[in-house]
Amino acid sequence: MTERGRPRGFDRERALRRAMDVFWAKGYDGASLSELTAAMGINPPSLYAAFGSKEALFREAAALYQTTEGSEIWGALSQGATARDAIESFLRTSAQAFTRPHKPRGCMIVLGALHPTEANASVSQELHDRRSETVAAMHGRLARAIEQGELPRGIDCQAIATFYVTVQQGMSIQARDGASQRALLTVAHAAMAAWDELTKTA
Repeated sequence: MTERGRPRGFDRERALRRAMDVFWAKGYDGASLSELTAAMGINPPSLYAAFGSKEALFREAAALYQTTEGSEIWGALSQGATARDAIESFLRTSAQAFTRPHKPRGCMIVLGALHPTEANASVSQELHDRRSETVAAMHGRLARAIEQGELPRGIDCQAIATFYVTVQQGMSIQARDGASQRALLTVAHAAMAAWDELTKTA
């Protein structure tokens, strides 16, 4: 027997993907319950029965985004032959992902809830934590490069990681404002021009 309000043939994964697209395009605060349920093809009781709350739905949507739409971006950090290759790939892949046709522009993790309020405090904190994880992952990639002798000891891994993640987050905002993929790739290229200066020791 289906739960009250649940349409027959309810596809939870498909509904979650549609909710992800709404949150990605409008952010947590901008996505109304009516927009979410319309996109998901369900009514409010079904949403609460399947996901618990709008906040819980957003959390699942953010996790889905990170493992699907954003997987290539974060995966780039571990796939590059060198730390420089990995970070350049991270930026270039971001430029491509942020400007995909027929997809919301920019990054859901960056843009989903930038301004903490009483209504979105826990969601905003979760996205903050996810963004911090990106800095930590890049820091780890740089530290590994030092241990392998690729980069000199004494460089400031935290500063370098923060710089490149800041560039990537700015690219997300630029994409949302309409920047082309070519423009974002130019930003990525310019950021990599700073690599030698950032990774040299005194």
